[in-house]
Amino acid sequence: MLFPTIEIREDFSPMRSLLDAGFKLVYEPSIKEDYRYLVRESIFEKIGRISRALDKDDKRLIIRSVWRSFDHQRMLWDECVALQLKKYPDMGMDEIHKIVSYFIAPEKESTHTTGGAVDALIYDLKADCVMDFGTNDGLKIDLNKKCYPHHPEISAEAKENRALLIGLFEAEDFVVDLKEYWHFDFGNAGWALEKGKDHAHYGIIENQPDVIE
Repeated sequence: MLFPTIEIREDFSPMRSLLDAGFKLVYEPSIKEDYRYLVRESIFEKIGRISRALDKDDKRLIIRSVWRSFDHQRMLWDECVALQLKKYPDMGMDEIHKIVSYFIAPEKESTHTTGGAVDALIYDLKADCVMDFGTNDGLKIDLNKKCYPHHPEISAEAKENRALLIGLFEAEDFVVDLKEYWHFDFGNAGWALEKGKDHAHYGIIENQPDVIE
């Protein structure tokens, strides 16, 4: 979620597609057709270093989602609302929206619109599976309070795997989201607030920008 109290001093850094990087990554299929997995240039380089670190241990970084347009964010919101309505058919729409907003921000409030957010998991090549992070079954994540990064009521293995994922991103100056162990921010308002900065570098990019090849 974006924070209006944080000043944005947009540095206009370009966007790059991770698909063109040559990094050893796994990409979660996107709801958005022709999704390009775009990030700010500085984040592109950070993802490369994380990828190389995992490669030494026969693991792969899974990129779930990065920059999203407003349209893409609305698609995710609407999909989640539909799923919750199916799960709780007798629940009122206000309550459904409250549940959905706990994990998916409206398009004007999502840090994904800045190009400074990364959703990620890890794939273990030796075990041939997505690692266990406590609330996931492969790529499918059950959205609940155990998604808090340091929730105590998960297995020792899940805690260890979260520590690995979070540690890799924190070493690159990202901050982990307070409610989502897979979500990391750099350079945007969420990052600035968590780091105690007086401004952020990355503001909203509403529609698909020009991309460095």
